[in-house]
Amino acid sequence: MSKPLSDHDRKKQISVRGLAGVENVTELKSSFNRHLHFTLVKDRIVATKRDYYFALANTVRDHLVGRWIRTQQHYYDKDPKRVYYISLEFYMGRTLQNTMVNLALENACDEATYQVRACFLDSMASLGLAAYGYGIRYEFGIFNQKIVNGWQVEEADDWLRFGNPWEKARPEYMRPVKFYGRTEHHPDGVKWVDTQVVLALPYDTPIPGYRNNIVNTMRLWSAKAPCDFNLKDFNVGGYIQAVLDRNLAENISRVLYPNDNFFEGKELRLKQEYFVVSATLQDIIRRFKVSKFGSREVVRTDFNKLPDKVAIQLNDTHPAMAIPELMRVLVDEEELDWDKAWDICVRTCAYTNHTVLPEALERWPIDLFAHLLPRHLEIIYEINRRHLENVAARFPGDHERLCRMSLVEEGGQKRVNMAHLCIVGSHAVNGVAQIHSDILTDFYEMDPHKFQNKTNGITPRRWLVMCNPGLAEVIAERIGEDFIRDLDQLKGLLKYVNDEAFIRDIAKVKQENKLKFAAHLEEHYKVKINPNSMFDIQVKRIHEYKRQLLNCLHMITYYNRIKKEPNKQWTPRTVMIGGKAAPGYHTAKMIIRMITAIGEVINNDPVVGDRLKVIFLENYRVTLAEKAIPAADLSQQISTAGTEASGTGNMKFMLNGALTIGTMDGANVEMAEEAGDGNLFIFGMRVDDVTALDKKGYHAVDYYNRLPELKQAMDQISTGFFSPKQPDLFKEIVDMLMHHDRFKVFADYEDYIKCQEQVNELYKNPKEWTKKVIYNIAGSGKFSSDRTISQYAREIWGVEPTLEKIPTTAGFVQP
Repeated sequence: MSKPLSDHDRKKQISVRGLAGVENVTELKSSFNRHLHFTLVKDRIVATKRDYYFALANTVRDHLVGRWIRTQQHYYDKDPKRVYYISLEFYMGRTLQNTMVNLALENACDEATYQVRACFLDSMASLGLAAYGYGIRYEFGIFNQKIVNGWQVEEADDWLRFGNPWEKARPEYMRPVKFYGRTEHHPDGVKWVDTQVVLALPYDTPIPGYRNNIVNTMRLWSAKAPCDFNLKDFNVGGYIQAVLDRNLAENISRVLYPNDNFFEGKELRLKQEYFVVSATLQDIIRRFKVSKFGSREVVRTDFNKLPDKVAIQLNDTHPAMAIPELMRVLVDEEELDWDKAWDICVRTCAYTNHTVLPEALERWPIDLFAHLLPRHLEIIYEINRRHLENVAARFPGDHERLCRMSLVEEGGQKRVNMAHLCIVGSHAVNGVAQIHSDILTDFYEMDPHKFQNKTNGITPRRWLVMCNPGLAEVIAERIGEDFIRDLDQLKGLLKYVNDEAFIRDIAKVKQENKLKFAAHLEEHYKVKINPNSMFDIQVKRIHEYKRQLLNCLHMITYYNRIKKEPNKQWTPRTVMIGGKAAPGYHTAKMIIRMITAIGEVINNDPVVGDRLKVIFLENYRVTLAEKAIPAADLSQQISTAGTEASGTGNMKFMLNGALTIGTMDGANVEMAEEAGDGNLFIFGMRVDDVTALDKKGYHAVDYYNRLPELKQAMDQISTGFFSPKQPDLFKEIVDMLMHHDRFKVFADYEDYIKCQEQVNELYKNPKEWTKKVIYNIAGSGKFSSDRTISQYAREIWGVEPTLEKIPTTAGFVQP
């Protein structure tokens, strides 16, 4: 029997070839040693693993720099329409390996060293779009999760402690951002005065396209206090206090707020949102104004052309302030009349909605707005006045509709509804899965032409070639390598569904990935698992709507069945759940504690043995996902129908050969269409069923009394079977499930358990299981972020993707 190939060898077999005469092993080794010696000031005797990483990162970065400069020069010369994607939550993950794949350097770098990128930015560069990602350079990331005695404990994610070899500070493009103050109305216009200024310092990160010589830019802003205090005006104590007060300004970019789908109206968050928007718009307008006329540089002053040269995509409501800020700039600073400015604003901006949960929608208190951004509140009031005039003209006499569609919500506390602001101020509004877009109909009757769908996607470079090279190789052997930039070509695998050799190859790669992940778990989690068991994985943020609790009920039910009939041939399972609970989300933290408590009982029961294990994957993040997803047999996507905007984790699992058990929610609907209904395990209520149950009334007690296994599981939780030292530990969760569960866990329990029985039965037949895996991989083409971005480009931004390369020469470093 031949020895399994290592990932290193597999990557060599997928032709990640270097550019002729440049990225050869000798030159890379020389560059690597030069950076180790001169950049890091180390020799091999004292160099650490981190030093080797930084030396390699700088070596790869050298090959980016020339392309990066050349790309930006190309955009300046050609003056294409530019796309600006604003998000407060860029999850980049590991940069080095992804960059090597895109530059075709990975093979040579492997030889020389044996050694969230965000999907949309990767695709924009790979499709040749003149695109820029804008966000905040957070000093601290979301947090590192530790599990201590079964509880989540948060630790600071000090990700910049050792520096970041990929970023380049650009102090020459620093921009002032104003807060507070007051407005003065004069005959010649409005002035925003007596403001406090924070400086926005940009840091640029290169975003390489897939082997097309294009390197786009992600620009993240860091908050800096201005040095505008006069030392003569301070005594020693006053000077020290002034220096200390600088921290208050710089707190703006200190920490990323966790995205827990629950809105908290904190002043710091609104500051962050306006900070990134103000700095970004200044940058956009600066770039817009610089134009070429022949060989001469001229200043473009005709703002009517802004929508022809600029597309601004608002990713969620977090950058919603771009709309009143653009209006402020156009009206107050560029002195356009309101109607012209508004037309320009709407044609420039577009909005992507990411949630249908009402508690997640941003609604900022008027008092906070008036204090922090007084001029913007005036502008929002004027936008709303004109908007409601249009609504009243379109639907005369419908007062309820006026209240429902207003940008300013009345009631106990007046608030600005940021989603409404985004919809009114954009020319296009899209959800991120077809079912989600169908639900997004609040303003549809008013402006049906605005509403679109853009189903999310993932980049195959990171989520297949990089994290699962064994599978990429097996696919490439059958259909070639072009699927990496055209994922639709995976449909070519359908002709191999009954090919015995292909079935064996797919199953072998999965088993190798499982063995590697089992070894990782044993090393890092000190738990030994059965690599022949079904790897049943649910990894996502811990939230009630994601229904990790439904998964818990299945684990308990399966455990009880094994205990009742220990001699029966049960399908062995290793259930893994991972995800972070937002620090202030008490119920989510209790859900984590319940998962760990269930695991403590099941994992130590000798009757069960290795037929069922429960593992909580501590500190789930991109780097762990890259190991877990290729190893998964079963992917749990079990949110209540109508609550998941899209999901991208479900797509990553599908592409990597896991079968999905899920509700008809988010992108699951389209996944079932692409792979074939019979190749996913679909259960539970559809959106219409949930709506009907809401009207009828959901009574959890009825299910509890009717379903004996559900009753047994709930009684075990409530009487302390899983928490003998604290019998009432999970009282709050029991009360929630029994009396005020918005996400109706019990309503789907019976169908979910039956569906899990089908999963168990199929897993006993590896050949038939693997055939369904092949159908899923072959149906994954739609879920490439390349397809998503191509649709955004053509249908929202008005630009055409291209696979053309920017011309460059081998070895080019500086223009």
